[in-house]
Amino acid sequence: MAIRILITDDHPIVREGLRIILGTYQDMTVVGEAANGIEALHMIPLCNPDVALVDISMPGMSGIELIGRIRAEHPQLPMLVLSMHQEEQFAVRALKLGASGYLTKDCAPEQLAKAIRKVVEGGRYITPGVADALASSIMPAQAETPHQTLSNREFQIFRMLAGGQSVNDVAHALSLSANTVSTHKRRLMDKLGIDNNAGLVRYAVSHQLIE
Repeated sequence: MAIRILITDDHPIVREGLRIILGTYQDMTVVGEAANGIEALHMIPLCNPDVALVDISMPGMSGIELIGRIRAEHPQLPMLVLSMHQEEQFAVRALKLGASGYLTKDCAPEQLAKAIRKVVEGGRYITPGVADALASSIMPAQAETPHQTLSNREFQIFRMLAGGQSVNDVAHALSLSANTVSTHKRRLMDKLGIDNNAGLVRYAVSHQLIE
């Protein structure tokens, strides 16, 4: 039977491109598409996929948060992250939360197909660079960069603020109070050693954490 795939990406052209590419493989079929995390959680019980392709950067619920939700609500469903971010920090967070693999969107179609088959079979698919970063992240002797010390929620809010969103914008998008977001902001700025919004942007850009 063909592998049933759910595509989660907020860009229609990316979803269409993936549908066309995956349609060239006889052992694969796209059974659903979602433009954000909420849609993905709604689609999973409806289309019963064998694997979910998950983007990292999406409005509202981020891919990182979605991975945690899927792992909690559908623990048997493999997830393969397909992201534009080369920064290995994203891969490490995704894998620790339960993703089965991580690829960037500039990968070759055959590499994507190979990764899908491997995670559906119960394996993991990561590049050598990501494997090294993952190994380093669990070795206590290795010093962490400041943004690696952020919680997943702090990391999400940090990227949104660095991307130009206000505290109120973030609060609305994440269904949090402005006070809660402000508290997270204070904590993450303390961890990063930054005292203003411009510093957040500079840090994010220098570490390739925002588009």
